Amino acid sequence: MAYKGYRGIVSYDAMETFRNTNEWMGASARAIASYPIFALVPSPMFKLLSAWGRVTERSFARMVIKPDWEIPPIPGSEGQDHLVYVEPEIERPFGDLVRFRVARREPAERKVLLVAPMSGHYATLLRSTVTSLLPDCDVWVTDWHNARDIPVSEGKFDVEDYTRYLVDFMSHLGPDLHVIAVCQPAPLTLAATAILASENPDAQPRTLTLIGGPIDPDAAATEVTDFGNRVTMGELEHLAIQQVGFKYRGAGRMVYPGLAQLSSFIAMNADTHRKAFMDKIFAEATGAGSEGDKHNKFYDEYLAVMDMTAEFYLSTVDRIFKRGEIASNSFSVEGKPVDIGAIRDVAVMTVEGANDDISAPGQCVAALALCTGVPDDRKAQHLEPGAGHYGIFAGKSWRLNIRPLVLDFMDEHTGKTETPKAKRKRGGQVKGDTRPLGPDDDSKIAV
Repeated sequence: MAYKGYRGIVSYDAMETFRNTNEWMGASARAIASYPIFALVPSPMFKLLSAWGRVTERSFARMVIKPDWEIPPIPGSEGQDHLVYVEPEIERPFGDLVRFRVARREPAERKVLLVAPMSGHYATLLRSTVTSLLPDCDVWVTDWHNARDIPVSEGKFDVEDYTRYLVDFMSHLGPDLHVIAVCQPAPLTLAATAILASENPDAQPRTLTLIGGPIDPDAAATEVTDFGNRVTMGELEHLAIQQVGFKYRGAGRMVYPGLAQLSSFIAMNADTHRKAFMDKIFAEATGAGSEGDKHNKFYDEYLAVMDMTAEFYLSTVDRIFKRGEIASNSFSVEGKPVDIGAIRDVAVMTVEGANDDISAPGQCVAALALCTGVPDDRKAQHLEPGAGHYGIFAGKSWRLNIRPLVLDFMDEHTGKTETPKAKRKRGGQVKGDTRPLGPDDDSKIAV
C-alpha cells in the first residue's frame, strides 16, 4: 500500500476540522439565539436559529462518539426485571467478544453469537436485534474497534484477520452455538465456519443464519456492486484511503475514514435525510421535539461512524466483490484454501429482503448452493416481502416475521431432543404492531 505521507494526514484532519467547525457553529447559534432579550423580538427567526443550532450541534457531535448499548432490563417469568450487563469476554486489539449477561437468570437453552458488520457503524447498530433476542437467548456480539484508536504498532487487520477472529470467538463459545451474521460479515462468517469444519469439527456451531450478506455480489446488481466493478483498486486507494490525524492514538494508520463513509451513506438517500432534518428543526422550534424522539434515537446511531483499516476495506472490495472468492469457493486464509463444501454438520439459513438495495435478493441465498456438504433438509431460505436492508435485522420485518423463524430454525436443529420446538407463526411474536414503516425499517444504513 502506497504511503501517502502528510498529505493523507492533512486530508483526515481537514475532515475533522470541518466537523468540529459545524459543531461549534451549531453550539454558537443555539447559545446566541437563546438569549432572553430576543424573546422581546416578535419574530420566529430566533426560535428557528436556536432549533437549527441544537440539531446541528448534536448531529456533528455524534459523529465521533461511540453509542452506548443501553439494553433495557429483561422481564422475568417470576415478575422481576433482570438487568443486563455488557461484559467483554475476549479482548483483542481490533475487536472484542462481548457478552450480554442477564443478572439472576439461569443460562438460556440458546447461545447466540451475533456477528456485527464492520462497515462504518459500530456494533451498537444491532442494539434492537440484541434486545429482541435476549428474552429467549444468551447473546454475544463481535464489538469491532474504531481503527483511528488502534496504534500502528498493533499491525494490520484485513479480511483474513477478521475471519481468524471469528474462528477464535466461535471456538471459545463451543459447539452448542447458533451464529447469526448480519450483512457485511456473512461471507467471512461462512468461511470461518468452513475453517472450523476442517480444523476443529467439534467446535462447529449448530446453526448458521446469514442475513442480507453479499455471498455472491454478482448474483444481483446494486449500486454497491456497480461501484465495486467500476472503480479500480488503484483509484479506490487514492480516493478513499487516508491517514489518521494527530488527534487520535492511531495517528499514521491508513484507514477508510468514517466521515467519508457517512457522506456516502447520506448521499444514497439524500432527499429523505434532508426532509428528516428539516422536520426535526421545525419540531424543535415549535416545542414539539424531545430528547428521546424517533429522530434522535435513529440519527444518534446513524451518524456515529467509525474508521475501517485500509487493508480490511480494500481486501473486502478486491476479494469479496471484484474477485468473488467466496462466491467461487476460492477464498484462502494464510495461504490455506478454505473449502465451504467441508461444512456438513451445520444447519444453514439465509434471510433476504425483497426491497434490499444494498445486498439484493439472490446475493445471500447463494450460500446454500456453496454448502454442498449440507443436506437439503438442513438448509432453509426466507425472502421477506416489502423489507429493506435495515428492516430484515432490526425493523418491523425482523420483529414480526424473521425473528420467530430464526428461533424456530435454531430449535429445529439444536441437537437437543429435550428442547421443545417453539410454536410460532409469522407475525405472532409482536401483536398489534401496526406502526407505519419508519427510519428503523427502511433507511439506508450500508452494512
